[in-house]
Amino acid sequence: MRRFNNTFYYNNGFILVGFSEWPRLEMALFVVISIFYIMTLVGNSAIIILSCLGPILHTPMYFFLANLSFLDLCYTTSTVPQMLINIRSHQRDISFIGCIAQLFIFLGLGSTECVLLSVMAFDRYIAICQPLHYMVIMHSRLCQQLATVAWVTGFSNSLVQTVLTFLLSRCGQYQVENFFCEVPAMLQLSCVDTWINEVEMYAAVVVIKVIPVGLILFSYINIVKAVVSIQSFEGRKKAFNTCGSHLLVVIMFYGSAISGYAYMAPKSNTAKLKGKLLALFYGLITPMLNPLIYTLRNKDVKGAVKKLLGREQEQGQNVA
Repeated sequence: MRRFNNTFYYNNGFILVGFSEWPRLEMALFVVISIFYIMTLVGNSAIIILSCLGPILHTPMYFFLANLSFLDLCYTTSTVPQMLINIRSHQRDISFIGCIAQLFIFLGLGSTECVLLSVMAFDRYIAICQPLHYMVIMHSRLCQQLATVAWVTGFSNSLVQTVLTFLLSRCGQYQVENFFCEVPAMLQLSCVDTWINEVEMYAAVVVIKVIPVGLILFSYINIVKAVVSIQSFEGRKKAFNTCGSHLLVVIMFYGSAISGYAYMAPKSNTAKLKGKLLALFYGLITPMLNPLIYTLRNKDVKGAVKKLLGREQEQGQNVA
């Protein structure tokens, strides 16, 4: 053991318990998570590449979608590879610095996604409610500023919570009841009163989750009003398809993330398992599904893919 700032730590940092209490489930999850992680990498990378190379996708909507895809790539990569290595090697330790970095990056990216989803809802609100002024209002500079605000807000929140979390004394506690370092799991290790951290955490939930949800609801209430007034059936269908994809992503992400707080201090093994599965859902499943939800019925993306493939075929013929 070694002492650092009045806190005792395991020699190698912390132990990530993960799903070790359910060995059979753990091995099944290894296969499933590996497949889902590859799908996440491929799907989100494809959206980023298409958004850069496809001229038809050079719009505010796809600028924000590319930001979301890049965010999801980093979001899953901050936890999943470590978890797969731990399951495979049965060595579940993570260094102290590694735990700090993981918590800071994961929380920062998660907080950024909360704000970015509300920005994307605002973009859809302008597109549906003020279509004639859409490109004037949502000019490239404003899009860049809104994206910057999302990233700065997310990582500012993460910085505050990370510092407060790791200033707590743990008195020899080093087993983290999750497959990655997160604030609720780290607070459970503390041997001192954590009310300041909990107050700050719930205040952050209001700022990072509740306020953006309120903005999203405001945007969609006005969107529904605007869509109802559209006379043509095709116009309504297009508007609902565009907004429906974003709304489904919002429900999945916010629903699983907020539900996770119900298991912040689980007492039974069943509650622990539910909490970990929820964390797995918003940490991996949602980022994997996002590209499918946004592109499955999206004519613009399909058109960009066809043009890109057609361009490559023409270049190949010219070379030949």
